[in-house]
Amino acid sequence: MIPDSTTRVKGESVDAIGGNPATLFPSPPWKHPTVSVSRKELITPVPTDTRGTQAGEGRKAWNSWLAAIIKVEGSDLIVKAGLPPRIRFRGALKDLTSPPVTEDLMFQVAKDILDPNQLDHFRRHGSMDFAFDFDQGRRFRVNLFMARGRPAVAARLITSRIKTFEELGLRTSLGEISMAAQGLILFSGVTGSGKSTSIAAMLQYVNERKKVHIVTIEDPIEYIFTDVKATINQREIGIDCTNFDDALRALVRENPDICLVGEMRDYETFEAAVRAAETGHLVFGTIHASSAWQTFGRIYDLFPESERDQIRKLLAYNLRAIIYQKLLPTLKPEIARVPALEILLNTPIVQKYILDAREGDLLEIIKAGKDEGMIDYTSALVELVESEMVHQRVAIESTPRPEELQMRLKGIT
Repeated sequence: MIPDSTTRVKGESVDAIGGNPATLFPSPPWKHPTVSVSRKELITPVPTDTRGTQAGEGRKAWNSWLAAIIKVEGSDLIVKAGLPPRIRFRGALKDLTSPPVTEDLMFQVAKDILDPNQLDHFRRHGSMDFAFDFDQGRRFRVNLFMARGRPAVAARLITSRIKTFEELGLRTSLGEISMAAQGLILFSGVTGSGKSTSIAAMLQYVNERKKVHIVTIEDPIEYIFTDVKATINQREIGIDCTNFDDALRALVRENPDICLVGEMRDYETFEAAVRAAETGHLVFGTIHASSAWQTFGRIYDLFPESERDQIRKLLAYNLRAIIYQKLLPTLKPEIARVPALEILLNTPIVQKYILDAREGDLLEIIKAGKDEGMIDYTSALVELVESEMVHQRVAIESTPRPEELQMRLKGIT
């Protein structure tokens, strides 16, 4: 029998306790070809049938939490069983003045706000993404999930009023980019950096100026558009279509001029997006990357090495712009956060660098392309600091090049 850790004396060797490495520390099961565990066997169904409080109590608590976000003009709700609900306000989490939420109340929230199909999905998979309409003009993007056997929820407030570039603190040059006839426009950045909000502002800019057909594929729908000049059809995964793959296959048959395909997280989604751009559509998408020029590496990682030369050529000829965005807290009491943008436009020299596999040198091209509408992240931070929008300390903490930023702020180029 293998001795447990309580029988071993500190400092003794394996031989001293009568064993050998092979038997005491056997190979992990994934190295044994005979061991096969079904993924379904590893998932414990969420006990929604047996847990909860009284019907309606979950909905009452849920509505009160969402009302609190709206009242204080917060952005997010985070609720975990065992803790008071928390609201993200100006980027920081603040506790609500209410007692810790019990597990049973969280299970009752799930029962009260999910429809039967959603509740079954949550029970079987341990998480559920959905949109929740609080009232006529406000909705929430919600993820209900299990963490260490306890329910939790994260919700983000989405309003139906789409803000302008000026209200969001975005560069007005995004308007010109959004009016392009065709091509691929990518927004990069971490989760919660405002990419979806910026894209919504660009689509609304087009909506107010151009008679085109816009089709969005979203999971879930975040902003509700009202047709102005454009005709806008918004498709939500799980309601209007079963999955992204089916929606993407149907996209070209829906005769769009402009498409929003959401997050490009895999090979199939990105390939479909770039092919749509190649066939004459203007395509918007998001991707996780830490700068505009580093986005190329993230894209190439989605593809097998044998296909990267081909996707490089497709990007060189069909890319319109890559916009990296990060939200920073401001010095203005009336403005919570402001975006810092890095913008790469696909000019002839950029196209040549992509074809020559010199994407790593594009940062210098961005720095030199100010007259063409490009801007690097450091220059964007300098503008925000010099306009007294962002504190110098915040700017320095947000950049991977703090020394360069400090020199620029001192007037050294």
